[in-house]
Amino acid sequence: MSALSSPSAFSYELFRAVKRNEDSDGYFDELAAMDDAFLSELDGRSDAVTAFWVNVYNALVQRDLQVDISLYEHKRRFFGQQRHIVAGTDLSLDDIEHGILRSSKWKYGLGYLPRLFPSSFERTYRLLGVDPRIHFALNCGAESCPPIVAYTASNIDDELERSATSFLQQSSRYDRDANDVWVSRLFLYFRGNFGGRSGIYDTLERYGVIERGDRPRIRYQKYDWTLHKGMYRDEVSSA
Repeated sequence: MSALSSPSAFSYELFRAVKRNEDSDGYFDELAAMDDAFLSELDGRSDAVTAFWVNVYNALVQRDLQVDISLYEHKRRFFGQQRHIVAGTDLSLDDIEHGILRSSKWKYGLGYLPRLFPSSFERTYRLLGVDPRIHFALNCGAESCPPIVAYTASNIDDELERSATSFLQQSSRYDRDANDVWVSRLFLYFRGNFGGRSGIYDTLERYGVIERGDRPRIRYQKYDWTLHKGMYRDEVSSA
């Protein structure tokens, strides 16, 4: 199939081609024609699954916006239409984010409710659990989304840590005098993925937004859906 050694290595190069605004048609043709034998190398490896699908999701979003920016005007269709092909299977951006990366969670279930009737493809390739740090690694094209980089299977944990730290340090605001902490609305949209209210506090402590033991009121910032394509961050590693 691919001359590259693994699906995650392929997705890394796919993402970088899109980022550089290079001719990526060949990559997307290969993604569509990818066979089960090649994709099955992801089986049982959460690091490889995460790197592959995060890179693919981000590459698909950015390429859609490069090719036809008007797609973003109709967000339900932009995220829900199955116009992308991976290994011969028609997928939507929602299928990738909520079906595979969020282990079949309903988009509007705040991270608590399952996604009904997952496809056989989704059941085969989805992650077995949700790593909440993916929410700091995915970019849907909106102004409030995190900046993105290419991820590698070998360093995915460190890379996600850096992405989470960078995003939370830049997007959060702790007003000690008012006892308020203002955070991204991603924490509300995917509350269950973070472990509820206590898990949100743990996350804010972990990344230095609040001090250990502090329990300020959590305020959710308005999510700015204004289009902002090409929101990239400096690479944290190489393939």
